[in-house]
Amino acid sequence: MAETVVYPARSIVTMDPSQPVAEAVAVRDGRVLAVGTMDECARWGDHTVDGSFADRVLVPGMIEAHAHVLEGVFSLLPYAGWFDRRRPDGTTVVGIRTYDDLVVLLRAEADALSDPDQALVVGGFDPIYFTGEERLSRRHLDQVSTTRPVFVLHASAHLATVNSAMLVQSDITAATPTPGVHLGADGEPSGELHEMPAIALAASGVAVLLETMGDPEAIRALGRMARNEGVTVVTDLGASGAMNAGSQDLWRSVVDAEFPTRIHQYHLPAPLGGSGDWEAAAEQVALLMTGNTPHLATRGVKFVLDGSIQGWTAAMGWPGYFTGTDHGQLLLPPEQLVEAMRPFHQRRINVHTHCNGDLTIDLFIDAVEDLLLEFPWLDHRHTVQHCQLTNAAQYRRMAKLGMCANIFANHLWYWGDQHHDLTVGPERARKMEACATAKREGVRFALHTDANVTPLGHRHSMWCAVNRVTPSGRVLGEHERISAYDALKAVTLDAAYQQHLDHEMGTIECGKLADFAVLGDSPLDVDPMDIRDIPVWGTVVGGVCHPGPDAT
Repeated sequence: MAETVVYPARSIVTMDPSQPVAEAVAVRDGRVLAVGTMDECARWGDHTVDGSFADRVLVPGMIEAHAHVLEGVFSLLPYAGWFDRRRPDGTTVVGIRTYDDLVVLLRAEADALSDPDQALVVGGFDPIYFTGEERLSRRHLDQVSTTRPVFVLHASAHLATVNSAMLVQSDITAATPTPGVHLGADGEPSGELHEMPAIALAASGVAVLLETMGDPEAIRALGRMARNEGVTVVTDLGASGAMNAGSQDLWRSVVDAEFPTRIHQYHLPAPLGGSGDWEAAAEQVALLMTGNTPHLATRGVKFVLDGSIQGWTAAMGWPGYFTGTDHGQLLLPPEQLVEAMRPFHQRRINVHTHCNGDLTIDLFIDAVEDLLLEFPWLDHRHTVQHCQLTNAAQYRRMAKLGMCANIFANHLWYWGDQHHDLTVGPERARKMEACATAKREGVRFALHTDANVTPLGHRHSMWCAVNRVTPSGRVLGEHERISAYDALKAVTLDAAYQQHLDHEMGTIECGKLADFAVLGDSPLDVDPMDIRDIPVWGTVVGGVCHPGPDAT
C-alpha cells in the first residue's frame, strides 16, 4: 500500500460547503484520502504525520485560468513596465516611470549585447501611463540606436513600438498594406504597430521572442512564479500545438519532470488575425487530448476576436471610446466565427474566446447560441475570456446558454484610473470586471491575470475583485465588489469548473487531487486590503511539496 501522509495545519479552507474548515488532510497516491480532524485522518491506517504546515493555512491549489509562457519569457528579458515586477527568484525589478529612464535602460541593454546587429527586445511597457507625454514613437527609440533594431513590446502584447532601424530592416513604410501600421502626423510610420499581423512585420524582434519561448528555462521560470504564488495550475491560453505539434516536445520534456505546477493548454487554431483549416485544427486538438498527462494536458481551443482596451484596439460598440483614436480591429471576421468554432464544438472541445470590447462579447454569445441550436451540447462551458465590459443583459444570455466568464479583475488596479479618465469613461469604468453582476445573473466566473500582461498571482486578482481600488485611491464601482469567499471560489472551484475539472480539483475533499496552496493566513480571515500581502510558502501538487523562496 502507498504511504499515507497526514498534514495538520493551523486551518484548512476546503471550499467544500459540506465541510468548510478542517484541521488536517491525509494524502495518498497524490490524492486527498481524508480531510477533517487529526483523529479522522489517522483512522485510515498506517501513516506519517508531516508537521510542515502546522502553523500555516491550506487552501485548494489556485488555478490561473488565463496566462502565457511569455510570463516566463519576460523573466529572461529586460523589463520596462510601469509597476515594479517580481522575478522568479523572489527579487524585484523596479518599474520605469519616464521616457528618459526608458532610454537609459535600453542603452544599457544594447551595450550589453555582443552582436551589433542583434535586435534589442524588451517587454512590459505601456505608454498610457505617461500622461502629458506624446505617444512613444520611433523618435524616442532612435535615441537608443540608429543602427540596431529596437523592439518594445507593450504590456498588453497587442502593440509594439520600434525604432527607425527596425522599420527600415523590416521594410515597413507608409505604403505597407498590413493593417495596424500606425502613421504619424507626417504620414510616415510612427513606429507603433497594432496587433499581431503588423507586429509580425518586425521579424527580427519577433524572432528573439520566439527563440526565448523555445528556451526550457522560460517554462521553468513560469513554474517557479506559479509556485511562489500558490498556483497549482497554469492555463496557457496561447499554446501552439494545433499549428505546430512539435512544440509539445519541449513542454513534455520540462513539465513532465518534477514541476511545481500543472500546465493546461488551450491551443490557438490559426495565427492571430489569420484564417486556417478549422477542421484539421480540431482534429489536432482532439489528438493532443489523447496524450494528456497529470502535469501537461490539452483542455481546449482559444480564439481571439479583438485587441486591448488600453491600446484602443478592442472592438467597441456604441458610443465607442471615451477619448483617443479608435484603432479597434476584429481579428476574425464575424461571418467566419461560427464556421471556425463548429468543428471544435461538434467534437465537444471547450472553446474559450478573447473578448475585450463589448462588441466582441455579443459576437461570441451569438455564435454559441447558433451552434447550440445546430448541435446541442448541454455542458459545453464555453467561456468569454477577459469579459471586461460585459453588461447585465449579456450575462443573462450567457447564463441561459451555459456559458462561463473569466474576468480580468487586475485591470481595476493596473489600468482602472486610465479606463475611468481615458478609454471608456467613468460610468463604464465603474461597471468593468463586473463580478457581482455575473454572480447575480447566475454565471460561473473565474479570475485571471493574463500573465505576462499583469503579474501571475491570485492574491492580487482576489484583492482587486474584493476591493476594486485603483492606484489613485479611487474605489471603482463599489457595487461590483465581491466577498473574499467568492473571490477565492473564483480562483479555485469555478476556475476548475470552466475546464470541466471540478470533479478533480478546486476543493479539498476525499478523492480529489492533493493540490494545495500553502499560505501564511486565510484570505477569508484577513482584512480585505491585506489579501494581496498574504505570505506564500509554496505549493503542494499531487502530494509533492514545492517550497518557494519565502518558505521559512
